[in-house]
Amino acid sequence: MTVISALQNVHVQGSFGNFENKSENDLLKIKELKNLLIVQVVQYRNSSIKIADINFNNLKFLNHSQTVVSNENVRVLWNSPNNWLLISNKKELLKEIYSTFNTNDFAVTDLSHSKATIELEGPYVKEVLKKGCPFNFNILTKNTSINSAYNGISFIVDMIEDEPEKVRIFSLRSFGESLYHSITDASLEFGYKCN
Repeated sequence: MTVISALQNVHVQGSFGNFENKSENDLLKIKELKNLLIVQVVQYRNSSIKIADINFNNLKFLNHSQTVVSNENVRVLWNSPNNWLLISNKKELLKEIYSTFNTNDFAVTDLSHSKATIELEGPYVKEVLKKGCPFNFNILTKNTSINSAYNGISFIVDMIEDEPEKVRIFSLRSFGESLYHSITDASLEFGYKCN
């Protein structure tokens, strides 16, 4: 079975917008991330397990808003109380996730094929995000994430790096193309390059 990219019809390589006479470092970089493992883990209300006792891939889950814990294998984004997203390039972690989070205490759902993922990097990342979302992005720092809306489209922003600014943006696959157009339109002013 062939996996079809969420943005294959709209993501085109090249340079766009106000890119002329600018160095590579001054351009935004936009790319689609494919083949990520995206798993939602929700702890049931009647679960007796303390989340602080869970150790997954040498990471402790935090139940604090906007927090992200990570290592070289996986990023764990707090999504809402007792609800996390696990993001990884390693698909083989799915078995470990299912064995760590038993079905009596957790609902584990593989969302890998239901999300569109855009990576945005460069000096104007927060400015692009401010154009479509009311969140105060000046307070967003490395290893934090938010759930909000961009031009009416629900999305999740995961701040990967502060310098240069680098975020991953997740939306439902069905809204992926619309979100991509919104992000690229907001990036035209600064100039961007698609890989």
